[in-house]
Amino acid sequence: MGSRRAGADVVRLSRRLSHVLRHAPDSAGLTLDDAGWVGVDDLLAALQLTRSQLDDVVGRNDKRRFAFDDSGTRIRASQGHSVPVALGYGPAVPPDDLFHGTVERFLAAILAEGLRPGSRHAVHLSPNAETARRVGARRGRPVVLRVDAAAMVQDGATFTRSANGVWLVDAVPPHRLSRA
Repeated sequence: MGSRRAGADVVRLSRRLSHVLRHAPDSAGLTLDDAGWVGVDDLLAALQLTRSQLDDVVGRNDKRRFAFDDSGTRIRASQGHSVPVALGYGPAVPPDDLFHGTVERFLAAILAEGLRPGSRHAVHLSPNAETARRVGARRGRPVVLRVDAAAMVQDGATFTRSANGVWLVDAVPPHRLSRA
């Protein structure tokens, strides 16, 4: 029972960190710099955490959503921001196929309009179908879409890759999508 409680605490804290570091730093009285970084000491004080708790959440996050800088004194979300940040990821050539996980209720709109970032800065794509399936499963029974990234590169799309391996692009047109 104790480990189940600890696991729930890690998930709860991970969600709180995502909210603060991606969407609402001001909700904790924090300000991100232009690249999305905030001082670890400032974050610990704002969220009333210990460094050990923070290290545990960052280390246990299977998606590596958070990253420390080289000095270990700053932290940021790896991607998924709805607040303005310039993460500094340079252009990268993606594999020929990338994947996007969703659920059936969004499928018709996606196939008609393509993938758009919504409130985020970029569309998030997975390097493999299994990861996309896990992403889609967070909202129900997953549907995995294949993205013809090679054709998008030929069309002039620019891809970047976040520190945790998520591929980012401005949008995916519907004619570059198919069910996996």
